[in-house]
Amino acid sequence: MELYQYIIIITVLLLIAIAIVKGNKKDFKIELNKLVEYLGGKENIIDTEVNMSRFKVTLKDLTKVKKDAIMKLGARGIVEIDNQLKIILGSNAKQLKKYIDDLK
Repeated sequence: MELYQYIIIITVLLLIAIAIVKGNKKDFKIELNKLVEYLGGKENIIDTEVNMSRFKVTLKDLTKVKKDAIMKLGARGIVEIDNQLKIILGSNAKQLKKYIDDLK
């Protein structure tokens, strides 16, 4: 085979891979809306912090939080301390903080 044929094959494979990744990716803005709702709404959120993959949120009322729903959205863990939740979200933690800061 000649070089241009290899280039065409590689290009087609890359396009297929990109289509698969985009098809599997969730609409993150909708997920952020749900996460804020599961935290009791923006009115329930007092303060937020991000430390690498951890999202720390201080809340007015922890009873409004739906931890099971947050876990189903992809959180890897939740730790509750007083009126704070530390949620392990991975790379999405910074995006969530920015989204909540923009809501306020």
